[in-house]
Amino acid sequence: MTTLLVIAKEPLPGRVKTRLTPPFTPREAAALAEAALTDTLRAVAAAPASRRVLVLEGAPGPWLPPGFDVVRQCAGGLDERLAAAFAGVAGPALLIGMDTPQVTPELLTVDFAGCDAYFGPAEDGGFWALGLAAPDPALLRGVPMSTPVTGAVQRERLVSAGLRVRDLPRLRDVDTAADAEAVAALVPTGDFAARLARCARKAGSGPDASGARGRTETAAAAVRTRPAPARPRPESTPR
Repeated sequence: MTTLLVIAKEPLPGRVKTRLTPPFTPREAAALAEAALTDTLRAVAAAPASRRVLVLEGAPGPWLPPGFDVVRQCAGGLDERLAAAFAGVAGPALLIGMDTPQVTPELLTVDFAGCDAYFGPAEDGGFWALGLAAPDPALLRGVPMSTPVTGAVQRERLVSAGLRVRDLPRLRDVDTAADAEAVAALVPTGDFAARLARCARKAGSGPDASGARGRTETAAAAVRTRPAPARPRPESTPR
């Protein structure tokens, strides 16, 4: 059976989901990150696995369900941290991040019979999942992370190593307000959708409600109608 790995950051204000601010405050962005992580860990807990491991930067909180081993992330770039996560397991392993709360136990139920690797592409050009029948850290080291070609480079690395690659469905990461809205619509009963709705209600209340609501709507509309700025994304999950 497969080891399921989740690489994540402790959801602290100013440390996670910084591209959600604005329109959200750092505290709201951290709450959304916690909700996304909660949904992700719930899906992992419900999927069949020989072992479940949270590879964490920071400290675990009440959002961590039972049944997970917690391993501290190593120092270095995201490629080194992903490589180290695979180096710490024996046998088949599937790694995901905390940016796809729409993930389901069914998506995480993988069978390596007839293939050597699983690859889950992300809409932004990265990847949301990577599975290896025989984990080899060298397959990840040196892959440029958080770029529009990260996924293509990583998949080509697998193919060039002679691995038989099976593709998983393409998913959308939550990086921006537009991403949050789209992903919440896919899983309206999850913690992430509920937290997003609370953030929206909060923006629409209080003494400066109309101004706050207007700023939130304007920022969200700007994200939907303009390309995101070309800048490196915070390295917290597979990209």
